[in-house]
Amino acid sequence: MCTSETIRKGVSVLSCLCFAALLALFTATAVASGDGFDFKGMKLPPGFTATTYITAEGFDITPGKSAPGLPAIVTINFDGQGNIYFARTANRLREIYGSNSGPIYRIPVGPAKITKATEKYFRFGPSLSDPDEMGVNAKGEVFVSTMDRRTQVGSVYKLSPSGRARLFAGGASAPELLQDPEGIAFDAAGNIYVADDDLGRVVKLDPKGKVLDPKFISGAERFRTLTYDPRGFLWVGSDGLHSSAHVDGSGRIYRASLPDGKLKLLHSGPLASGMGLSPGGNLFSAQRRSGKIFALTPKGKYVEFATFGGQSALRTLAFPPDNAATRKAGIAGDLFVMVFPMLDYPVREVIRISGPFDAYVKQRQ
Repeated sequence: MCTSETIRKGVSVLSCLCFAALLALFTATAVASGDGFDFKGMKLPPGFTATTYITAEGFDITPGKSAPGLPAIVTINFDGQGNIYFARTANRLREIYGSNSGPIYRIPVGPAKITKATEKYFRFGPSLSDPDEMGVNAKGEVFVSTMDRRTQVGSVYKLSPSGRARLFAGGASAPELLQDPEGIAFDAAGNIYVADDDLGRVVKLDPKGKVLDPKFISGAERFRTLTYDPRGFLWVGSDGLHSSAHVDGSGRIYRASLPDGKLKLLHSGPLASGMGLSPGGNLFSAQRRSGKIFALTPKGKYVEFATFGGQSALRTLAFPPDNAATRKAGIAGDLFVMVFPMLDYPVREVIRISGPFDAYVKQRQ
């Protein structure tokens, strides 16, 4: 497993200085492709539209095929300026390329197509050992959960807005804290919450990495996704009990009280592979194995939203923050979804869905 010192040495001063200028250059010339994800099998409510936002070309190594997209993307998230971040997991990259580390990308506002020639200009910070989920706080700092599958020790790394990385929590110095960390969320005070799938807990840390509660939430469940709600609670997605079969019907979504971590079950059934809060405060969730997106109101009212074709799967989704910067960029209020062909080479794209999300949920309650 890489140490924080090794990672710091991997980020050159030159790359940090050149990153912004080169990134802007290649994004300005990039265009979204319309020949990637098959929108014909997608069903959206009236008043909604969907387009390709991020795609790639030249990464499919399947003989006789040339599918657009990047392999093994596992998470998407936004900073306050509307830049989108995602990682490629080493777990999948080992199968494809024999790589033991996964790169992280930052894409400025605007549709983009990534090629092998331009990929390096979208890279953000150093590659990490098997990145999984990530979160971006109000300061633009990026937190990435990782796992060393050889030692079964989990870590969370913190990357500065310039891409400099350091170990933030867990790792070899604190192997008992994290084993398979997944979702990351932040509250209004800047505290960090990390869901651990294998240990069945949510860890609470302060902004400097001090452990405030190693078992803020605990149980016998595979906690996977977290979303902070400004109304004073966390949305917590679980893949179900460790003792239950890992199937689509075993998933659960809870509302957790911030003062004490007490859970209230709001919905059960689908495996929620990604969750995002709309500007109006409704939770939208991607169902990993059934190609659907649904919404939950703060009280747990279920509302169906979108259905994808039978050959499509969803990995995660995110709303950008609704602020002056994202409204100026024209992406505030839109939903971004990672999609890929379920029965094909795992190249993945990010699509953008626009429409009156909260008005739709209100109408369907």
